[in-house]
Amino acid sequence: MDALFLSRFQFGLTAFFHFFFPPISIGLAAILTIMEGMYWRTGKEVYDRMARFWFKLFTIIFVAGVATGITMEFQFGTNWSEYSKFVGDIFGAPLAAEGVFAFFLESTFLGLLVFGRDRIGRHMRFVATFLVTLGATLSAFWIIVANSWQQTPTGYKIEGGRAVLTDFFGAVFNPSTIPRYLHTVDAAYITGAFFVMGISAYFLLKKKNLEIAKPSMKISVVFVLAALLLQGILGDIHAKQVAHTQPAKLAAFEGAWETRSNAPLNLIGFPNAAAEKTSLAIGIPGLLSWLAEGDTGAEIKGLKEFKAEERPPVALTYWMYRAMIFGAGWLTLMGLWGGWLAWRGRLYNHTLFLKLTLFSMFVPMMVNMFGWMAAEIGRQPWAVYGLLKTADGASPLPAYQILMSIILFTLVYSLLAAGVIHLIRKEIRTAMGQAEAFGSVKSPDMALNAEV
Repeated sequence: MDALFLSRFQFGLTAFFHFFFPPISIGLAAILTIMEGMYWRTGKEVYDRMARFWFKLFTIIFVAGVATGITMEFQFGTNWSEYSKFVGDIFGAPLAAEGVFAFFLESTFLGLLVFGRDRIGRHMRFVATFLVTLGATLSAFWIIVANSWQQTPTGYKIEGGRAVLTDFFGAVFNPSTIPRYLHTVDAAYITGAFFVMGISAYFLLKKKNLEIAKPSMKISVVFVLAALLLQGILGDIHAKQVAHTQPAKLAAFEGAWETRSNAPLNLIGFPNAAAEKTSLAIGIPGLLSWLAEGDTGAEIKGLKEFKAEERPPVALTYWMYRAMIFGAGWLTLMGLWGGWLAWRGRLYNHTLFLKLTLFSMFVPMMVNMFGWMAAEIGRQPWAVYGLLKTADGASPLPAYQILMSIILFTLVYSLLAAGVIHLIRKEIRTAMGQAEAFGSVKSPDMALNAEV
């Protein structure tokens, strides 16, 4: 057993599991803000019931995200002590800022909504929900800052074998921070919207809880259409940043071995690291050069420009990137289909769309994973790009200790996943039961308001 491989596997496992929750909670918080705003403006009971239901699911997901995120931070000191020594002066500031400026804001107003929702007015409920959303997005910013610095380090000097902070704002606003942050947060909005769409589709298929399923579906479809349109722009900006600051990663994304102008955008192929070529490649001539530089004649570096030991694992990076792109394409088609059905007045009764939407609820979660894996594997062999290799950042731990902790993590996370799924299903069943009871006693005027 190789201790380095096990340490990397353990961190990947914990990060993979944790990363299911923050994107849902960030996106769901934004949609909750819209719902609470509609309740504040109209006072209609349907928006109150809708916001209460989705807030319960948000709370479950938020708690799971916090629990799994704490575990990740401890691993920097246990499995990656050499890495922590190298980056500690840099990482301390954004991680502290995340706790002080973001997590406390989010958790304080979340507590107000959990324990004092019925003691505050509609206006304060909207404000509190907005501040929870703001805290969630600020938290994501500081985490992205820390990760982006690893990708494109700036604002530092090497002193005593460590990276020492010399320019706080230079480190925070390194070349990849803003493109990565906007790209990631918008992906979270898409994830949260499909989460709402999927559960609303389930209600519509079961013909239960229609009073909140219909407006929830409509709000989330409009929201996801805007987020998908924005993501096309943000994805392009982020790709250009990668082309300029991490050319080896871009070459791995495209399976490009030779440096060339009029570089094609690779649609599909089979990269072979041993032979240093991509077999059966199908591409669009000049499109990669144009997307990266705005000029079809621009030169794009190939993998052969880099030492073999400094190239990313090409095949894995290549396929993770394509899985992200293909998944994003599916989500775009579903979003456009939903928008067209809403325009035609068929959004709530198109059975095939509702069934596919229920399935598609899980697709953005996997797209997030594929994108994260492509970005992080594409940075290899560097833990800090160009400064510290991953192999040099690991703690000198016996392999059997790491293996034991992996087994323990797997058991605990399996139980946590089962608990989260159980609680979400329980809330859905409870909402369906409450809807039946509500429907049996509501007045005709209330029914009309619910349909509106």
